[in-house]
Amino acid sequence: MLRFIQHNLTSIGNVEFYPIVSLIIFSLFFLLVLIRVFFMSKDTITDLSEIPLNDSSIEQ
Repeated sequence: MLRFIQHNLTSIGNVEFYPIVSLIIFSLFFLLVLIRVFFMSKDTITDLSEIPLNDSSIEQ
């Protein structure tokens, strides 16, 4: 199985850039989420934390 994957990967041109690009995209996304959570107000965090316990949000 590994030979099959290795053959396919070696036949793709510039395949060595895909892991780097993937890591950059993941890191940027994680950093943006971290920044958003860091700058979120306490009221918003409290509201979001109470959503599962709040019965008024359930529509009948």
